[in-house]
Amino acid sequence: MAVHPIAATAPPPARVAFDRRELGLILSLYGRMVAAGEWRDYGLSFLRDVAVFSVFRRTAEHPLYRIEKRPRNAARQGAYAVIAMDGRILRRGHDLKTVLRVLDRKLIRAVED
Repeated sequence: MAVHPIAATAPPPARVAFDRRELGLILSLYGRMVAAGEWRDYGLSFLRDVAVFSVFRRTAEHPLYRIEKRPRNAARQGAYAVIAMDGRILRRGHDLKTVLRVLDRKLIRAVED
């Protein structure tokens, strides 16, 4: 009978997260949308391959939008993406500020007299 040494426990996998600058950009947009009455809640998920900022109109609903950071895609399509509730990718790119502009445009509305 062979004796096997006890396997060392591997450290938990690293998680993808938004840094302070990225969160600042996202929360700035979130604050403007809350002030306009468009958004009411958000959720954060930090997973092994992706960090997700989900935006909700009401807490019990599915997210209206997901802002995702996938570092694995950074060299190809860009690490950042804005995804609609139905799964459509509204914008993808390398610069978060540019990617978030697609949601800023939703705030601009025609003013009627």
